[in-house]
Amino acid sequence: MNAIDKASAAQVRAAIPVNSTWVSANAGSGKTRVLTNRVARLLLAGCPPQKILCLTYTKAAAAEMQNRLFSSLGAWAMKPDDALRTELETLGEVDLDADRLRLARTLFARALETPGGLKIQTIHSFCGGILRRFPLEAGVSPQFVEMEDRQAKLLRAEILEEIAIDNVAVFDSIAWHLTGDDTEGLLDGILKLRGGFGTFDADIVAQELGHVSGLTDEGILASVMQGLDDGDIDRLAKAMAAGATTDQKHSVKIYQGMKVGASEALDLYEAVFLKLDGEPRVGSFPTKKVKDANPWVPEILDDLKAKMVIARDQRLARQAFERARALHGFAGEFLGRYDRRKALLGKLDFEDLIEKTRALLGRSNMAAWVLYRLDGGIDHILVDEAQDTSPAQWDIVRILAEEFHAGAEDRETPRTVFVVGDEKQSIYSFQGADPKAFGEMRTLFLDRLAQVAQTLHQTELLYSFRSATPVLAVVDNVFTGDARDGLEGEILHRAVKADLPGRVELWPFVEKPEKPEENPWYMPVDSRTPDDPRLVLAEAVAVRVAGLIKSRHELPGSGRAVSARDFLILVQSRGPLFHAIIKGLKAHGVDVAGADRLKIVEEMAVKDLLALLQFLATPEDDLSLAAALRSPLFGLSERGLYKLAQGRKGTLWQSLWAHREDWPDVVETLDKLQGQADFLRPYDLLEQVLTKYDGRRRLVARLGHEAEDGIDELLTQSLHYESVEAPLLTGFLGWINSDEVEVKRQMDAAGDRVRVMTVHGAKGLEAPIVILPDTTKRAEGLHAPQVVSLHGLPVWRAGKSPKAIAAVEEFRKQLVREEARRLLYVALTRAEQWLIVCGAGTLGKDGENWFQRVEAAMRASGAEATSPPDGLSGEALVLDHRWSNESVDTKAKVAAGKATLPEYMQSPAPLPERADKMVAPSQLGGAHALAGEGDDEQTAMKRGSQIHLLLEVLPDIAKEDHAEAAQRLLDAEDWKDVLAEVQGVLEAPDLADVFAEDVLVEVPVTAEIAELNGARILGRIDRLVISDAEVLAIDFKSNRQIPDTAAETPEAVLRQMGAYRAALAQIYPGRLVKTAIVWTHRAKLMELPEKVTSDALSRAASS
Repeated sequence: MNAIDKASAAQVRAAIPVNSTWVSANAGSGKTRVLTNRVARLLLAGCPPQKILCLTYTKAAAAEMQNRLFSSLGAWAMKPDDALRTELETLGEVDLDADRLRLARTLFARALETPGGLKIQTIHSFCGGILRRFPLEAGVSPQFVEMEDRQAKLLRAEILEEIAIDNVAVFDSIAWHLTGDDTEGLLDGILKLRGGFGTFDADIVAQELGHVSGLTDEGILASVMQGLDDGDIDRLAKAMAAGATTDQKHSVKIYQGMKVGASEALDLYEAVFLKLDGEPRVGSFPTKKVKDANPWVPEILDDLKAKMVIARDQRLARQAFERARALHGFAGEFLGRYDRRKALLGKLDFEDLIEKTRALLGRSNMAAWVLYRLDGGIDHILVDEAQDTSPAQWDIVRILAEEFHAGAEDRETPRTVFVVGDEKQSIYSFQGADPKAFGEMRTLFLDRLAQVAQTLHQTELLYSFRSATPVLAVVDNVFTGDARDGLEGEILHRAVKADLPGRVELWPFVEKPEKPEENPWYMPVDSRTPDDPRLVLAEAVAVRVAGLIKSRHELPGSGRAVSARDFLILVQSRGPLFHAIIKGLKAHGVDVAGADRLKIVEEMAVKDLLALLQFLATPEDDLSLAAALRSPLFGLSERGLYKLAQGRKGTLWQSLWAHREDWPDVVETLDKLQGQADFLRPYDLLEQVLTKYDGRRRLVARLGHEAEDGIDELLTQSLHYESVEAPLLTGFLGWINSDEVEVKRQMDAAGDRVRVMTVHGAKGLEAPIVILPDTTKRAEGLHAPQVVSLHGLPVWRAGKSPKAIAAVEEFRKQLVREEARRLLYVALTRAEQWLIVCGAGTLGKDGENWFQRVEAAMRASGAEATSPPDGLSGEALVLDHRWSNESVDTKAKVAAGKATLPEYMQSPAPLPERADKMVAPSQLGGAHALAGEGDDEQTAMKRGSQIHLLLEVLPDIAKEDHAEAAQRLLDAEDWKDVLAEVQGVLEAPDLADVFAEDVLVEVPVTAEIAELNGARILGRIDRLVISDAEVLAIDFKSNRQIPDTAAETPEAVLRQMGAYRAALAQIYPGRLVKTAIVWTHRAKLMELPEKVTSDALSRAASS
């Protein structure tokens, strides 16, 4: 059998539908295909679709698997018998008679018609579905909503503020131990270990921490001095005073310790006898001079050092005990309030979904009942990416599977469990994943199945369909010796594409220069010098990528030139190197997809838009206006801004208004936007800026196409804000700036652009060329949790901790080191053909870095020395197989003769169709008010906006809350008058039908109006009443002067309502369309006859 046959045979064995199977799958071995094939074969074996549960790690993985399955089943429905039989035999099916083939063709329709769809979903989606089916049993609201991380974070902040006000004693107890921005980390730690908080048992906590109750510093100092007297200490101090400078400094501290209290004395003695890490001082302590002159000194020092080690740990244990007491007291208060608030709001966070489902299924006989109600039970469970499944999630799978084995001997068709994963790719410990649980659950299922005389078949998928031989050789040699710590078994890969050309390069490491350059005095103090190793490496990477693309270098074996989409550049974190590479690629003209995660408020385009919105909300904000003016939105020069700002008497806006002759378009735009800021929703205001005033084009022209991601996400966030809060501009600005909203880009759809991203984000992706520039060791203390579990007991970790907590921290660091190696595995195995490894900065001495591991692996694989790339010095290593360094152009055979251009290139391109001109129905000309109105235009517009806003919001609010809502929404001195007018409308008996529940509110409408020569209108109808026979459009008008008859209505209003009538007649053909005005000043409804509005619309067309 060749490699392909062997790989396919392993996949077929893993997908046998009647076997319970545990699959360990190498990267690129086709596990998604195995999962898809197994589900398809289960369906072909007659299993009802609703009895299959497939749990995936991400929604994207679930969508991909479902798409693949439907694609396969859809193809089966259309294939002729011979082709279908061949494909099914490839999957491992036998005895394919006509009935089996007919069944295969029906599976696509059966899968589509399954009530609720196929159960291919994440564990959180599955848990959410169970809780919605059994809310009473689970103790949750039937209408619960899953809370986003952002909402949860804001809720936690609110509760923390409440505790600080309502329970000062509890808050103060933790405040003593908090520094800087620790509160968010503390709350995260409490929530992750929420199950460990309960009654605080002081004795148990003290025992775990090694704390002796009642032990004081005086008692500890007495233990240290036991067997010694003041004369011994005085002699020691005198002996040290006669020594070298360091000895003399220690002597001073010993003398000081004899004169102060116990606590200060212990601090001084720690500084003398112990190092910063708490270990005893060794080496030249004391110096040889002191030892030679006083032979008795080493013995007394050794005694004191040993005692001080114990004393230090006792003091730290006492401090840890006090922190633990404060932590548990605060956690009880916080968790109680947090759970009550979530229950009140009807919300569950992601941890609640898991924990409440686990609690529900864990109750006696409940799992069987739940499974029975879930479409009659589940017969087959499939778990994808099992190495990333947390212990809590495994508990749910275990409970579900336990029901499988009850009465298994009485079933004709066995229930099965299928698990596929790879311990080497477990990189999500921060989300609770534990690779050791992978092996533990395998053992558990082996035992459980053996108890019912069944077998758990174990299969390995060793063959990679992705990577070339040199890449896999380096991977195997990297993971030898200590690199395999935390992993089971031998790490071995086989290449299906043994003939695929492949290449691995290791560039020379860029180290820090001995004498770094200094930046000029005018540069920012934190700016990097040109010889910064990260900048040097970033430039080398950019030059290499740009050179390969521009030279049309052939991707060996593909017959095509390298393009930007072929490159995947992976880093460990989005630090300076990450940003330097993106900047360097852009500088060399390479299309880049931008950062894989988008922090919205940090995007330049978003900053410019928010600065403009901030000015519109607060015209006195000079800084925001200045930022907006200098942005691409308005494009003022530095000199122009200086002219406006220098020596101004009032605000910057007043200065700009005084100079409006110099920038008439800018002033006109800002003036119009300012007039609309009080009544337009944030989304609509942004759309005006981006579309009507050409803001999107200006921003993209200056910042590049990647700016569109930030712009679009800001629009999305504005819509989301409007769905949960009152649509006010000031509220939106406070909301969007309250948290760092981060959005993940879909980098697998980046187009023909280089992708630069973290290894975590690249999980599941692949590329022909992968570059790893970030290969130095990451700090093990980075992102260390504040709250850790000590044998199931949550304790508060500090910079200095007793031995009990220090052991937990050391164990955590070991896990961090192991995960860093697994992260390297994921990074290396993203490469299909060409892998480039490089690095810059400091390597360190312990060898715990990617660069040195890859270097050792390449030498073990037989790599050869070669010259370094441009911009770097030193020796590079290369390992390749069937590699060619030619460009496509040098291999092309250009035929002699003149090429003939296609006809479409010899004629002018047709002019693009002009976009429809949008006309606002309220801007069709004519007077908006009758004579004697009183208010000026701006005052009338503002009052109208306020009335419209209250009429939109107040009908959904209890009457007793109207005043509070109006005061909060309007922020105006005359809010009481506005509220009185609105309440008059809401309470008018004749207008009750206008505010009925089935009436549509703020309905956008657009249509081409023949009476306006085909112009397209875009408007918003205040209220729309729709019945089977007729449609009534109602608009609110706040005019003071009310016409006595419809014919006397202001011309602009008649034209507006005529346009609405014409549009609705197209949208609702066959129904009678009516229009009416609610005059809010008198709470009066006036219907407008069709002829009156139609005639007005005709006048608009001719004016």
